[in-house]
Formats: sequence, structure tokens, C-alpha cells
Amino acid sequence: MLMLLKSPNKTKLGTTLLVVLVCTLLTFQVIGQNLSQQDWQVHGFLAQGVINVDGSDFVNDDKTLSAELTEVGINGSFQSFDNLRFTGQAVYLNGGNRYTNGLRVDYLLADWSFITNEKWQANLYLGRFKNYHWLYSSTRDVPMTRPSIVLPQSVYFDGTRDMSVGGDGAALSVKYFSESWGDFDFNISSGVSPISAEQTDLIMGRYSKGDLEHNEDLQASIYWQPSFSNWRFGIAVTDAEFTYEKKGQSFFSDGTINLNRLYANGEYQADNWTVSLELLQETMELNGVLYSSFERKTTGQGGFVQGEYQLNSQVKLLGRYEHYFSNKDDQHGRKLNKDSYGLVPNYFGYQHDAVFGITYSLLSNLQLQFEHHWIKGTARLTPVILPDPSVNDNKYWQITAAQLIYWF
Repeated sequence: MLMLLKSPNKTKLGTTLLVVLVCTLLTFQVIGQNLSQQDWQVHGFLAQGVINVDGSDFVNDDKTLSAELTEVGINGSFQSFDNLRFTGQAVYLNGGNRYTNGLRVDYLLADWSFITNEKWQANLYLGRFKNYHWLYSSTRDVPMTRPSIVLPQSVYFDGTRDMSVGGDGAALSVKYFSESWGDFDFNISSGVSPISAEQTDLIMGRYSKGDLEHNEDLQASIYWQPSFSNWRFGIAVTDAEFTYEKKGQSFFSDGTINLNRLYANGEYQADNWTVSLELLQETMELNGVLYSSFERKTTGQGGFVQGEYQLNSQVKLLGRYEHYFSNKDDQHGRKLNKDSYGLVPNYFGYQHDAVFGITYSLLSNLQLQFEHHWIKGTARLTPVILPDPSVNDNKYWQITAAQLIYWF
């Protein structure tokens, strides 16, 4: 289900696979145009950009201008019966240090709509399902549907992108429509994701030689849009467990990682502008992992507020501010610095980001995005468990990115 590129021929093989996927994408575009009115639906996208990160290894270790901003995807669906649909998406990603590069299947599932009437709609998803729990979780895998090139890292941390997009298991969605009370959307899911060696390094650190497994993951959410209102509100919870098994002379030890998250969000949509906000509280508990008797439990907090304004039919502006503290009781990172005997600077305890962006629609299916980030702190950089201050030695850093996106 998940294909990753291996050294030493990683660059050559990656280029070959990218060319193959682009050719396949163009072929499916022709097929999709002929099948769009039938039982089959085929869509795709191709996004390429450049990104420059000044002051961190968010994309690459040498901190230079990079073309590692590639996203190519093909998705399709087949309506087998009136209430049964099969759908899936395969993507090729190259984002440098942000996430694992290569091919993967984001979702591949059967969608059974077993209740449909004026008041209720209920769907059961089986397979590799999509995450519908957070504000942008269901759209983060498609570049033209995201509000920005880089999503708010306080909530949509790129280091765990593949585990956050969905999982292998089952999901249930129930919608209720009421003229008096408004619309309700309830979702619950249970499923785990495969974790590759490269993904393990992003989470654990460069000295990891063991296996990280995603054992349990239960998520639930509820959204409410009041009648005749432009507001929509939501809350979501996540309960996940991971185990790490060391191999050979690993720096780490056997252990478990428990992650509990609570989300709250709201969004107001008007004719020409949208205001969005989302808050996160996450509790991470480590048992073992760093050494056999190690125990640590911390509660982090973060969130963002964002505004989008449609200036005219072609230009949309974006402004966003976000903050994140890896430990709500150590917001300045002083305890983190002390506990590491000065090896981890205090700015690894927080990360704040101010963003300005512009989206320019060249055609109905072709757009150019530009954005600039001013960032203080490095709490949302990979690796997660064992930070790397030798590379990230700047409290202040910036991101400049531009990406051209085509879709059909």
C-alpha cells in the first residue's frame, strides 16, 4: 500500500516514478473526460514549486532554495450500485524533510451509503479511509483545496502527515439535517497506519535503528452548523498508541508512546471572506523509548486564526497567525533546556508563525500560490522525540514558497 524510495538509487528511481506518474495522470485526464458522466470518475493534480527556508532544516539540511515541493496525484471512484462506491487516491510527494518522499496510497476504500433521506445520511467506510475529523484533514492531501502551501504546523504537523491523512480500518459518518436545530455531522473511525523506516527516523531521530508501530487509533468528531448561519463549529478527539522495538545497537530503548489530542474549531464563511480558527491540546506520554526506565508526560497546546479574502475573481489573500507550546507548563522552554543539561535550547519548546499568502487563478484549473512565513521557535520541526539543535541553531527563521497547481 505504501511505496517508498530507497538509497542509493533514490534520486534516479524517484525521477523515473515521477515521470511515469505524470504520464499516467495525463492519460487518466483523457479517460476522465470521457467517463465523467458515467459510473467512473477520474481526477488528478500536478503541483510543482520552489521553497526557500532560511534558518532551519524544515525542507533540507543545507537550508538553500529547493524544488522539493512536488505533489502529483490520481484519484478515482466507481459507483457500483446506487448506495455503494469504491474510491482511492495515489500520490507522489517530494517535500524534503517535511515528510517521507515517494509514492503512497492515501486512501482506498468502499463507501456504503446505507441511510439516505431528507433528515439523515449515514455512510460506512471500509479500507484505507480518509480522516474527516479536523478542519482541513479531509482536504490536506489535495493542494488546490488547501488554504496555503504549508498548513498550520501547530495542528497539521507535516512530520506525521501519512498517519494523519487516514488509516486502515473502518469509519462511520452520520449526518442529520434539521431546519430548527441546524445540520449535525458525526464521525468516528478506528484504524492504524504503516510506518516506514524513513517515517520512524522523522519521528524518533537519526539514531533510530528500530521499528515504530502504530498499534491503536480511535478518533471521533462532531460538527454543527446552526440554521441560517454562516458559522460552523466542531470538536474532535484522538487516542493513539505506538510501540517502539529497538534493533541492534540502537540509541533508543523498547517503549510505548501514547498520544491523546483534543481539537476545537470554528469557521465563518461570507461571500468574499472566510475566518477560521482551530485549537489543539495534545498529551504525549513516553514509557521507555529513551531508556528502559524513562517516563515523561507532557501536554502541549497550539492553534491558529486565519483570514482569507477574495479580492476579485482571480486573486485571494491570506493572513494567519499560529502558536504552539510543546509543554503548556513550560511555554518558554526553560525546563526543557534544564532537563537536557543545556543540550536542547529553550526555543525548541515553542513555535509561533505569522503568514501572508496570495493565490492567483490563472485558469479555472490552474493557479499559482505564494506565501511567506515569519517563525520564532522550532518545536514543530522533525525529529520529534530527539530534537536536532546541531542543525536548527536559529530561534528565528523564515519560509518563502511558490507553487503552480494544475488539476482536472
